[in-house]
Amino acid sequence: MVKIATMGDNVVDCYLARGEMFPGGNCLNVSVYVGRFGGQSAYVGAVGKDQAGDLICTALASERVDVTRLRRLEGSTAYCLIGHRNADRIFLDFDLGVSMFTPTQEDLDFLSGFEAVHIGQSSGLDPWVAAVSSKSLLSYDFSTRREPEHRREIGRYCYLASVSGDGLDDNELAATASELLACGSKWVLVTRGRAGAVLHSDTVSYRTPAQLVEPVDTLGAGDTFIARTLFGLLKEEAPHDILRDAAEAAAATCQYYGAIGHAVAIDIGKMTPEILRGARNIQDEKTV
Repeated sequence: MVKIATMGDNVVDCYLARGEMFPGGNCLNVSVYVGRFGGQSAYVGAVGKDQAGDLICTALASERVDVTRLRRLEGSTAYCLIGHRNADRIFLDFDLGVSMFTPTQEDLDFLSGFEAVHIGQSSGLDPWVAAVSSKSLLSYDFSTRREPEHRREIGRYCYLASVSGDGLDDNELAATASELLACGSKWVLVTRGRAGAVLHSDTVSYRTPAQLVEPVDTLGAGDTFIARTLFGLLKEEAPHDILRDAAEAAAATCQYYGAIGHAVAIDIGKMTPEILRGARNIQDEKTV
């Protein structure tokens, strides 16, 4: 069985127009998707001792994600306020809460039991990337972060480097992939939403079109694609098959609200003051 750990960001995505919140965050999402694809996954991170933290813990337990290294700290669980236009999510406000944590030696040693570890650029864990890569293969989501010096610093450690191609033309995307491969990344995944995705290696590039559906909510589609690609590479599946299945899985994610589901009603009485302040600043027309 493929074993993948994820370490880093988590969040509750608050859909105020629906009165619901969902567990999410790049690393948390990938841990759940890996399990759904048939792998064994673990999540290393931090949540608060609040309603949002309860939601995350309950969701991970129901998805059979190993939470041995998930700590609960004093303070607020990270949150993001989400609006939508034509099913595309809009990030309106956020607070990182206690999600930015310092890994311990025990956390790093725990990662040795997995074939790969996934980290996202939003996790604040760049100083530990080298240490993580000494324990296991590294998957890293650059998302929309595009500084060349950052790519060179992190890319040399990557088994799989994932990049969001939103807003970049073909030449820019090709240059980004070439730079990551040149500095040491074995595989580079470029996701382009409705324009499909490309998986690059040193010798060849593989392309797939997007599976076009009428989306309900696009949140989590990119994380789905990353998880299925990493899972397939570790299983040594054919790249064309990996991309096809990843596109199908990402399209399926767009068919429901929230990145992984598990919605609960937002209890205003239990919302933190920070969330309430953010909610009051949102324009109603953005939360449609």
